[in-house]
Amino acid sequence: MALVFSDELWDRWRLPALGLAAVAIIVVPWLTLRKLSGENLDAMRWVAHTQDVGVAVYQLQADVRDVESAALTMSRGIDAPGLRERLGQARFIPQRLARLTELTRDNPEQLVRIGRIQSLLERRMEVARDLASAGPEDDQRRLVQDLTTRYPIRGLIEELQNREEALLRERSAQFAQQQRQGELVSWTALVVQLLLLGLVLWLLHRQMLHRAHAERTSRRASARAASVLHTVREPIVLLDRELRVQLHNPAFAELYGLDDDGTTDGRALDSVGGGAWSDPAVRQRLMDVLLRGRELWDFEHEQRTDDDQVRTMLINARRMPLPDRDDEVVLMTITDVTVQRAVQQRVEELNRQLEGKVEQVSEVNRELEAFSYSVSHDLRAPLRHVAGFSDKLARHLGESVDERSRHYLDVIAGSARRMATLIDDLLVYSRLGRAAMRLQAVDMQSLVADTRALLDANVLSDSEATGVARRIEWKIAPLPILVSDDNMMRQLWLNLLGNAVKYSANAHPARIEVDYARQPDGSHLFSVRDNGAGFDMAYASKLFGVFQRLHKASDYPGTGIGLASVRRVLTRHGGRIWAEAALDQGATFHFLLPSSLDALNKGPAA
Repeated sequence: MALVFSDELWDRWRLPALGLAAVAIIVVPWLTLRKLSGENLDAMRWVAHTQDVGVAVYQLQADVRDVESAALTMSRGIDAPGLRERLGQARFIPQRLARLTELTRDNPEQLVRIGRIQSLLERRMEVARDLASAGPEDDQRRLVQDLTTRYPIRGLIEELQNREEALLRERSAQFAQQQRQGELVSWTALVVQLLLLGLVLWLLHRQMLHRAHAERTSRRASARAASVLHTVREPIVLLDRELRVQLHNPAFAELYGLDDDGTTDGRALDSVGGGAWSDPAVRQRLMDVLLRGRELWDFEHEQRTDDDQVRTMLINARRMPLPDRDDEVVLMTITDVTVQRAVQQRVEELNRQLEGKVEQVSEVNRELEAFSYSVSHDLRAPLRHVAGFSDKLARHLGESVDERSRHYLDVIAGSARRMATLIDDLLVYSRLGRAAMRLQAVDMQSLVADTRALLDANVLSDSEATGVARRIEWKIAPLPILVSDDNMMRQLWLNLLGNAVKYSANAHPARIEVDYARQPDGSHLFSVRDNGAGFDMAYASKLFGVFQRLHKASDYPGTGIGLASVRRVLTRHGGRIWAEAALDQGATFHFLLPSSLDALNKGPAA
């Protein structure tokens, strides 16, 4: 965002910045040099002025010397035209003084000296004229003494010259300093001009690079857009306000038999595809998109395309502005959903058929459940009669019964007891499938401990009855608290641990391990391992079926419903079970419960 703002700011102030740079490069150094040039000219004029004052003083001294020397010579009686001409130079002395006064009018101190010199020169010139016209008998000595001592001007002339020389030195030094400043300013201006020129060139270079980068970016963006437009297999078309085709991709051209170059031929939409777009309803919806800004979403339209096939098209359209002109167009995408609609109809038909099959299976299951429940209850009455009357018959015969008859009575009683156990297990299995689940927080550790205590009591009772001592080594890992049905989980542990105790009866000692591990996906893995008889893994698929057994009933009693009940409990809780075993090496039953049963996440439920 900051880069865009900087570029916009640069684009806005580019021309003013370049103009200011040009002014800084050209005008500022010119004004500076002009000022310095004027100051140098002033310094030169002051130096020349000082020199002019010196020249005027020198000329004044020369005229005074000429007049006085000519007067002294003529006072000795020598009269020559040259001497009189030199004596006549006295008339130029007032002009020399006027010139000096003019040159030093800006210096009051010098004007005072010139005034004193002027008054003294007037007296000296009078004495010189008197001396030149005096005869030998006149007092020439007095006149010469007056000329030399009474009206002295040498000291004033020297002061005037010294002052002008001091001014000349000062002004020469100032002129030299201004020359040095001028050179410094010139070099500085040159360096600044070069820096400013370099800055301008850098800015121009940056602008050129920016423009070149923008052009390359624009070309790449255009190329990508064109590539995407030509690669997309979904037909795309751009329509103007008259619903004329401005741009289309090859997929649109292929579908409706147009040229695939994507040129803006401006043909009317209703003339494309042999009248496929002549439907007034479609035209009205597209005009609503263009004029009212509405968006057209997943509008289904059946049309006959260029291949003379009736297709179901899914139309999406929205209004969008054009980047290269002040106008808006409609971007329309077309999706051929003919196959999808056919598949959907087929799926709906299959779903209806499947619903019928599911209902049939549900009805069969309900009938089977009712049948098993009814059979279980209906079998109890005759079974009780068989068991009761066989017991009464045994008591009635008493000691008179022979061995064969007693054997028959024992077989009848044992079969009745086995049939009762089978009916009880079948009722439990049926109830596990029909009963509503009451979910609550169940402590697996407590369930296993209760089940172990019950099984240990049964083993102790059997040992006392048979007189054969049996020892079981338990190893139980820490178990979690899960949200589940307490009765169903109790039945699960009773079946799994009961099987482990039963099938490890011949192991001395019997070792039963209960293990637990939390899986990476959050699910709960339990394992029940024993060192009992095991089984052949080739028959593992029969373990969890109803009435399926892998051992003889005479070796290990049972009905073959326990593991089927375990699987039903796990299925209702969203889990699964499997087993690993080897003959005479024990067996391990693994069952997995989903993470959704974690009590820490869900909490107990009623």
